[in-house]
Amino acid sequence: MLAAKSQIEALGILSFHVEVAGLIPSARNQHTHPMEKVTGIGGFFFRGKDPEALNGWYEQHLGVRKAGIQYEDGSWWQDEGPTVFASEPKNAQQIGASEYSWRINFRVRHLDSMVAQLRSSGITVTVEATVYPNGRFANLQDPEGNHIELWEPAGTDAKRPPDQTQQA
Repeated sequence: MLAAKSQIEALGILSFHVEVAGLIPSARNQHTHPMEKVTGIGGFFFRGKDPEALNGWYEQHLGVRKAGIQYEDGSWWQDEGPTVFASEPKNAQQIGASEYSWRINFRVRHLDSMVAQLRSSGITVTVEATVYPNGRFANLQDPEGNHIELWEPAGTDAKRPPDQTQQA
């Protein structure tokens, strides 16, 4: 019996049956299942000269809830929607001066309302004159000079593409 099993294994028949049954991974099986993906941004962390004041500014002016002190305090929940994740060249002007290494883009429902709200608090906001196929943009800086972009999605980014359905 053992000799017969060795002969079958040598032919790859047993391995084939085990693969088909899903008991061992194979190149074939890896392509039949969709790739596991992250479901969104779970946090964005950066250094600040005065973190407490900066966190308060984001909460007061943009509605980004401060991180809780205790786990029970919870976190900021954002609305579902598109997110761009991209590395940019070291000299990218959209990020700001060379001492800054990041920028964040926040989605907004109504760009004009958000801009009016920020300006009424004395915050300088520049609305881009160009309306792009994917929406409208405005730019501002937080109190420490970090670049913030506001985005009102439009076009294909205004609704979830059918090939990116929400997973249960």
